[in-house]
Amino acid sequence: MSGTPQPALKVIDGGQKDRRAFLRELYSAYGGSVYGRCRYLLKDATKAEDAMQEVFARALTHSNEFRAESSPLAWLMKIATHHCLNQLRSERAPWRRWFERDELARPEGDRGAQVMETRELVRALLSRVDLETQTAVVHYWVDGMTMEEVAAVLGRSVPTVRKRLEQFATLTNEELKVP
Repeated sequence: MSGTPQPALKVIDGGQKDRRAFLRELYSAYGGSVYGRCRYLLKDATKAEDAMQEVFARALTHSNEFRAESSPLAWLMKIATHHCLNQLRSERAPWRRWFERDELARPEGDRGAQVMETRELVRALLSRVDLETQTAVVHYWVDGMTMEEVAAVLGRSVPTVRKRLEQFATLTNEELKVP
């Protein structure tokens, strides 16, 4: 690798021309290696291409974080590895199974009847738990709050909130027969 010239990582002054040149330089020198890492981790060519583009976009927006003690390739591989592992983690999230199941069950058309049925099911499930658990579920799953934020709103600890959410998930899984 001693014969391969490394792109000069310079401070980009915000000029569009410098940004494009910087990205082109990185991409031409390391695009194949980054793609290879993404393909190896994701096991899918299309996902790897998307991930590679995201890696270079992040490299461009965070170019000021590059430390010269490592090579540009090591820096890009670190970004690629973190991005791909986060993507894999996200794909295994339990909500994805529910979403995919709901997508498969969705009838064609305006979904009016299904939306009402889902709302009624959620209301029925929520009515089977105490008010504090209902509040935690709505803040976490509907409002998108973190467990820490929900705990602060409820005046409870994060483990207590986690326990309540897990109990509701268990109830929901039993009712919906989700493996």
